[in-house]
Amino acid sequence: MTRAPSKVIMKSGRSIATTGGGPGRPLASDQATTVRPHGPLRGLSDIRRFFYRNETPIYFISATNFNLLGMDEWIRHFTFINHIDCFDGQHPNVVVPKEAAHEPFTSIEDINNYLLSHKEVVDFVRTRGPGKAVFLMFDAETERLCSDIGLEVAFPPASLRQQVDDKMETTRIGNRAGVPSVPNALGRVDSYDGLRRLARELGEDLVVQTAFGDSGHTTFFISNEADWKKYAEEITNAPEVKVMKRIRCRGSALEACVTRHGTIVGPLMTELVGFPELTPYRGGWCGNEVFGDTFTREIRDSARRSAFAFGEELKKMGYRGYFELDFLTDLDNNEVYLGECNPRITGASSMTNLASFCHADAPLFLFHLLEWMDVDFDLDVEGLNARWADPANIDTWSQLVIKHTDDAVDRIESAPPSGIWELADDGSISYVRMQTHRRTVQFENRAFYLRIAGNGDYRYEGADLGILVSPGRFMDDDFRLDDRAKAWIAGIRGQYRGAPPVGASSAPDPAEVGGFKLL
Repeated sequence: MTRAPSKVIMKSGRSIATTGGGPGRPLASDQATTVRPHGPLRGLSDIRRFFYRNETPIYFISATNFNLLGMDEWIRHFTFINHIDCFDGQHPNVVVPKEAAHEPFTSIEDINNYLLSHKEVVDFVRTRGPGKAVFLMFDAETERLCSDIGLEVAFPPASLRQQVDDKMETTRIGNRAGVPSVPNALGRVDSYDGLRRLARELGEDLVVQTAFGDSGHTTFFISNEADWKKYAEEITNAPEVKVMKRIRCRGSALEACVTRHGTIVGPLMTELVGFPELTPYRGGWCGNEVFGDTFTREIRDSARRSAFAFGEELKKMGYRGYFELDFLTDLDNNEVYLGECNPRITGASSMTNLASFCHADAPLFLFHLLEWMDVDFDLDVEGLNARWADPANIDTWSQLVIKHTDDAVDRIESAPPSGIWELADDGSISYVRMQTHRRTVQFENRAFYLRIAGNGDYRYEGADLGILVSPGRFMDDDFRLDDRAKAWIAGIRGQYRGAPPVGASSAPDPAEVGGFKLL
């Protein structure tokens, strides 16, 4: 691997005592106005210039700013409104309101609705004038709260997103689009015998999924009745499940965007799935790699054709904008199957939008926003897709999503700061400097770490500790974690110190401390 040319002495990493950073509020005379071009935006130069000069306030409202890291450098007046301050007040475009009383969060939607109801956020948004809001997740209450304070949700309606997000509906959309899924059967299951009847043509080894879930929480591997008994309650309580033949497969992910001119398709990325060093969930997503020679050209082309066809089918349903598809490649016959659809930005979005092909053209997310910016534009989607399919235009990056894997709860007393870290030859890591995203990481013994869980937070099984991003790959050619990845994982975990919850006679319920996926 390539290495930094010289050593850097570790800095203290002392947290700054602040409740959050963010841009100042404009004076009344600086109220946002829409600067409209004289005609349609013709090509990528016009599109980039339009966003560089943007006057419409645009907000990414979520638990953290991870998913759209760096987007504020492409879009003027782009602000992150977050619940977790990953940067200890040092990010110039992150607003984190002071903690206010609230019910325990059980979802990202709860966090977003709390933020949109917070007086500091309401005052901040209203001072800046009407704008646009984007989310990782939102619901009908989010839409109502946005309307109350003059924000347009720049995504398809929550009801349509929920429909597409349903794994059963995803399968049906794929069928209509001619995009095959792993051999499967859809239906309600109320017993082990009922499961076997539904899956009579799928073999003995099965994979069962309920409609919604994340990071492997609702994917169940069943080969016999003993396996069934472990998951029977979750499966029988579902109105419908997807039962699939279990195949030897490798996961991949691809992000795309439905526009009025056609579906723009990003690169196929490998997925890190189920590594016990990173996640306690079998089948749980825990990272990605993007590199030019991901799989074979035939597999990449097959996935891209499927994504385009799926996007065009979504357009018929009235959907527009960003979505992500997970694929499963059968290692026995190289068939590329549709896994699931995430009708939103995702944990892989920071990889897609910071890749070299995006810097050469424009981030995929900008094409999403164009659909809501009340501006006409021309775009050569076919030419863009051809460039983004060329391996020569793709640089190699990897990310690890590091979760707490112990079946125990403690309270964090010391956590590593976000920024640039360096890996030494002996496997130890040291803090180099504060940074807001990965752009200054040039060597494979350096990485950008985005801290999620910080001092005072609880660590519980499955809690997101943080995300580590570095040049190069974190898996070998057999798609196993390489030694560099393992050293980084051990190094980051070693930076955390925890203690039993103060005054707690027993471990708190994870639902009371945020026991759900944040990314």
